[in-house]
Parts: sequence; structure tokens; C-alpha cells
Amino acid sequence: MTPSPCAAGRSELMTSSLCAAGRGGGGGMAVRRALHFVFKVGDRARTARFYRELLGMSVLRHEEFDEGCKASCNGPYDGKWSKTMVGYGPEDDHFVAELTYNYGIGEYRLGNDFLGITLVSSQAVSNAKKMGWPLKEVTAGVFETEAPGGYKFYLEDKEQKKQDPVLKVTLGVSDLHKSVNYWSHLLGMKIYEKDEEKQRVLLGYADNQCKLELKAVGGAVDHGTAFGRIAFSCAKEELPNIEALMKKENQKILTPLVSLDTPGKATVQVVILADPDGHEICFVGDEAFRDLSKVDPNGDKLLDDAMAADKSDTWFAARNMKKVSA
Repeated sequence: MTPSPCAAGRSELMTSSLCAAGRGGGGGMAVRRALHFVFKVGDRARTARFYRELLGMSVLRHEEFDEGCKASCNGPYDGKWSKTMVGYGPEDDHFVAELTYNYGIGEYRLGNDFLGITLVSSQAVSNAKKMGWPLKEVTAGVFETEAPGGYKFYLEDKEQKKQDPVLKVTLGVSDLHKSVNYWSHLLGMKIYEKDEEKQRVLLGYADNQCKLELKAVGGAVDHGTAFGRIAFSCAKEELPNIEALMKKENQKILTPLVSLDTPGKATVQVVILADPDGHEICFVGDEAFRDLSKVDPNGDKLLDDAMAADKSDTWFAARNMKKVSA
């Protein structure tokens, strides 16, 4: 593995602007930003409680949709769904969680693809203890807990950082060298740490952003039905270049460059990729996304109103039935 994302031997389509993005922005080029990770949730009420009351995150915006997303943001489903963005601060400078809820689906099967999110918050540790939420100390001062659905979070028992407390997202890979080559050479990420013994590598686009940790799982990666997606922004004019590079390198493109509409909000352009293990990666045009992702002061109310109006749990319970398991 090479430590430089702009090493010799790259494709000619890996332009100097892409390398600048990977280094943290040189020559006035815009820095690529780590935006969010997408979770499918089956129990929206318990999930909202976990993020708001235990982690102490805020609802940044909430949106309801009558039909599936053109870029499969909610997974391979065509019905009614919702999106809730939660985090410790505005999406302009915080890595957040995107919670997608498909009406009528009660649970998803986990695989070994998503290995956890690590964040710094002694308050979250304290909240979990007060709530009686299961915690397990895995190393000194680091506690493992699970969001509804089984998604793992690692809480460092330290005072919450003034900048974004979310440190890293950890994904499982089958071939660490191959994956690092993809993320560093093709996607321009800088390598921050390598640990051959633990078979893990830490990458990122900038020092002050949430990092991506790749960790070998010792076999094939299983995405289950709960598979998520990690999202990054870049300058809009980079999107066709990213798509062209992936075509040239015979890499998988899940959704070619497409425009996505959100009622009453900005239209964004995205390209959806898949890495060698099938992890979904969304690149979105930064300018329109900053407009789309403005904090909505009514976010909490919109979520609470939607949950109150959702009578699906009551409907299924009254008929002694369970929601569909995906």
C-alpha cells in the first residue's frame, strides 16, 4: 500500500483537483467532505429516542416521500418512506446519520459490512447508564452500545469535542490492500494510519473530518438487507469526472449521474458507486447539497408528527401480525 493518494501510476483522469481534494485542499480547490452514513431503521420511535436522548444528537431535518428514491436512498423499495438527518451540529461541518424508514418494514438483517461508528461523548455514556441502555466497556474508557436494529456505536468516555465528536465510520472489507487502493488511488483519500497486525487502515479527506476505517473481516463481506451507504460531497463539476474514472477503471457504478428532487428544497446531483466489496458510496454536488441540508428548525416537530400519524404498528398489532422483515 502506498501512503499517497496522488501517487504515480494513477489514471490520467485523476486530475490535480482530485488530488488536492484528497490532501485537504491545495491551490484553492474545494475539499471533499464526509457527509453522513445511511441507516435503514425498522422501529422509528426507539431509533429517534436512541439518537436524541442517548447520543444527544439533534434532528436537523425530516422529509417524507410517497415513492422510492431514484438513487435507492431508502434501499430497493418503491413505497412510502421517510428520511431523518440527525447529528451534533449543522451538516456543513458535522458528520451525521441519515435514518431511512420504509413504512411497513419492521426489521432488516445485519451483515458484517458495517462495523460501527466511533464518537467522543462522556454525556452519551452517562445518558446510556441512566436509561439502562446496554453498555459494554471494550477497552479502557471506550464503551460499545447498539442502536435499535443492532448498529454498533463506540462511545469514548471523554468530554465531547467542540468540533464534530464523530471520529470515524468502520467498514468491513475482504481484501484490505485492494480496498485501500480503491479508496486512496481512485477516490483520493489520504491514508492517516496503517496497522498491519490488526488489519486496519484509517483514511480521510481532511484532518478535521470524520474518517473512514477499513478493517479486514477475514472472509467475504455480507451486506445483509440492512446495508448502508456512506456519502461525500465534491464540487458539482467533479461528478462527471468521477463517473468517467470509474468507467475507465472498470469499477461498479450503481447509479449514473442523476438529479434528485426533494419537494420544496434544492435539487442535487449524485453519482452512486460500489467499492470492491459492494459498499455503497454516494458523491453529491456540494453547492446544491449545502442548500438542501440547511437545518430545519421544525425538524423535531415534523418527525414527531410523522411518527404520531404512523399507525402501522397499531394496525399490525391489532391483527396479531408482524411487519415484514426485509
